Amino acid sequence: MHRYLNIALDTDLQEKLEKVRDSSLRDIALRNLSEIQAQRNEDKKRFESLTPIARRRNSIRNTIEKKVVKDDERYHVHSVLAMCGLPYRKPAAGMNTYHREYGKNSLIVQSGFLKDPITGLIREQGLPYGPKARLLMLHICTLAVRQKSREIELADSLSGLIRDLGFSVTGGEKGTIGLFKEQLKRLAAARMLIGLWNGDHSRTINTQPIKSFDIWVSSDPDQPTLWSNSLTLDYDFYESLKQHALPVDIRAVSAFTNSAKQIDLFLWLAYRLNKLHKPYIFSWQLLLEQFGTDVKAKRNFRKAFKDDLSAILEVFPKLTAKLTEDGLKLYPVEPEKLFVLPHYRRS
Repeated sequence: MHRYLNIALDTDLQEKLEKVRDSSLRDIALRNLSEIQAQRNEDKKRFESLTPIARRRNSIRNTIEKKVVKDDERYHVHSVLAMCGLPYRKPAAGMNTYHREYGKNSLIVQSGFLKDPITGLIREQGLPYGPKARLLMLHICTLAVRQKSREIELADSLSGLIRDLGFSVTGGEKGTIGLFKEQLKRLAAARMLIGLWNGDHSRTINTQPIKSFDIWVSSDPDQPTLWSNSLTLDYDFYESLKQHALPVDIRAVSAFTNSAKQIDLFLWLAYRLNKLHKPYIFSWQLLLEQFGTDVKAKRNFRKAFKDDLSAILEVFPKLTAKLTEDGLKLYPVEPEKLFVLPHYRRS
């Protein structure tokens, strides 16, 4: 007897079997459908054994493979922020400047100040950091590109903004509302120096990306401050963004919202693969300088990087990225396998 003949079929497979009227073909159909069911059961068992994060990546990979990206799923970020990310973790007390150099790009972020609507005092906000600061900056850049204006309309509330980014809305000390508020204040106050260089010409942009942002006192004790539903970007930052906006698939980004480093790696790969025309090896030293700012022991970096790359490949298994003794080797890839569709690619 065929080993799968006693397996219970799902409703859709059972309906297919019932449509087979010819008794001579019924046994063949039953075997074929039973094998399909057995594979489904194995896939379900494997899926249930995954961690919640791995399940999310698995689901997002299936969505990306089966559904074409929609216009509202195309997000943008300044390419310098894709190449030179913000701090991964909360900076140490007293640290108010963060400096990154990568190839032809430079980024310096300095903490700034906001007027407290409750006390009326000026308060230093600290440096923006972590996944939520990156997602907020991605969201803000995207709205500026879509609305073609440096005066952009946000969601009607901070809760709406959090939902737009794919998070559940929760209150309390460790809820998403408070965590996003903290990073939004840090971004609204932060000053940035963006350095661009093409070999014989350099440009330095000193900017405070968010030029103006309003906060009001609320009568709700559970929500002491209310946020403006709009903000204004700095003119120079906005003009630079128009020239250097990197488009990405937000569905893919949402697979890595638990890790600032994986978001950075994803954006870096998007930038590099978008411009790659021949195989290229990025040395381990270069990768360490790019992604190893939080690694205390250099000998641990390779394993950490391998784990982060594996997370990206869980969502994009067809990407031609290979780790070697020399570093990370990337190969030119067909447009449909990129994070960015062909007509959004920049030369």
